[in-house]
Amino acid sequence: MTLLQNFGPAFAAMALIIVASGFFSCSEAALFSLQPEDRRQLKRGTHLQRVAVRLLAHPEQLLMAILFWNLILNIGYFAIASVVSIRLQSERHHAEAGLVAFVALLGLIIFGEMLPKTIGVLAPRFVSSIVSFPLTVAVRVFRPLSPMFSAVNHALRRLLFPHFQKEQYLELADLEQAISISTPDEELAAQERSALQNIVLLSDLTAEELMRPRTLYQKFAPPVQLTDLGGEFPRSGYLLVTEPESEEIAGAIALKLLSTIPRNNLEHFAKPVVYVPWCATVASVFDTLNAEDREVAAVVNEFGETIGIVTLEDLLHTVFEDDSSRSARMLATASIHPMGENLWQVTGMTSMRRLSRFFEVTLPKCKSTTVAGVLQEVLQRLPDVGDEVAWPPFRFRVLESQPKMLLELELFQHSEEGQ
Repeated sequence: MTLLQNFGPAFAAMALIIVASGFFSCSEAALFSLQPEDRRQLKRGTHLQRVAVRLLAHPEQLLMAILFWNLILNIGYFAIASVVSIRLQSERHHAEAGLVAFVALLGLIIFGEMLPKTIGVLAPRFVSSIVSFPLTVAVRVFRPLSPMFSAVNHALRRLLFPHFQKEQYLELADLEQAISISTPDEELAAQERSALQNIVLLSDLTAEELMRPRTLYQKFAPPVQLTDLGGEFPRSGYLLVTEPESEEIAGAIALKLLSTIPRNNLEHFAKPVVYVPWCATVASVFDTLNAEDREVAAVVNEFGETIGIVTLEDLLHTVFEDDSSRSARMLATASIHPMGENLWQVTGMTSMRRLSRFFEVTLPKCKSTTVAGVLQEVLQRLPDVGDEVAWPPFRFRVLESQPKMLLELELFQHSEEGQ
């Protein structure tokens, strides 16, 4: 009791410092434990939650501010503990002096570091929203000192890592060789090489080449009822909802993710779609979907009209399927099917890039990206049954035009060269 009476104010100050130190430790653990999904949720949350996300926009400055204030608090804490211990020793209370020093150290470790950080890691989203406002104030107070600490940090990095160089750009062949060396399983290596090639291909494919044309998906105007689906699951896997007064797609519902599908007002479950131009690369479409946390992109032409959609599943099929095609995904039909010697059946939506890869030939340049587009470009009209078009090295003959276009393809390059 005498110890508390003599040093009560000092112990109270130490307790307050431990609380403040725990605040900064908890804030650091919570904010830097947030996963991408947590940040997206906070970004769409309350004002305090959005403030927490804005703090993470400058992570280096945030971390320096937290460490700075934590260091100042810890120095003050041990300064007070040292004064108390020295006074006790001067009064020949050696046991009490040692006990104060030990309890002070243990208390700071447990209540200033371990326990707060554990709480921050276990509930990062909740803690981040609570600490965002006082932490913003602490960062603003520290901001005038930030340039000095940044310069010191940069100088130390240059001093400790003087020969640090940026990694050289790797070619596709280098990555394929690395895959071959990394695994003795040739079948697995072949699958990895195929996926790698498909990933690289995303930067060459355009949204127009991968999209589902608007003639091949259903869209519904709100309000949307379960009976509107007619008992059939949409082939794309998404229920597309239009704007109330137009046919432009406004949202999409991933029906496969709903535990139960309500009977009425399904549009309430729709998530907004992103809009991409028809000429955008598939890689940029994927980046947009990932950044906006969306699964469906509406493809628009130069007039701003929606001409198709690209879904996240379409992108995954393109990467992980060895022989991915739009016809297989949308029509449940092989895009290229052998019919006989030197004859194949192809669908109108088969891409020219796919034909080039399948037959290993170089095709002449054209504006169209699909077989149907090439026929329209040559005929200057919509193809009809029986139309024949010679487009070296292929000859096309229209077998069906509605509801889906089927054509007979003949590869005649070799026979002509022989003549």
